[in-house]
Amino acid sequence: MSLTVNLYYTGFDGNARRFAEEMVSSGIVAAVRAEEGNERYAYFFPMEDPQTVLLIDQWKDQAALDAHHKSPMMAQIAQLREKYHLRLRVERYISEPKP
Repeated sequence: MSLTVNLYYTGFDGNARRFAEEMVSSGIVAAVRAEEGNERYAYFFPMEDPQTVLLIDQWKDQAALDAHHKSPMMAQIAQLREKYHLRLRVERYISEPKP
């Protein structure tokens, strides 16, 4: 099983993109990618919405995602989201193992 969470960060005046850039430059992205059970942590920029950034966040299982949510990085991410005044929309998908 694999969990994929699509997080859409939306702001104004390029703040969503600056948020993603600071996530990378601060080392938070590298730290999340190094966490046990992380399978993907990647930002994308929708062509039709320049004020939104899509984060595809994929985890081995619910336990790995739960551990991530309890990590100190979550507070750092929340602070950056507030700094850039971003709204957040979340979609969650579960992949079933191949038979």
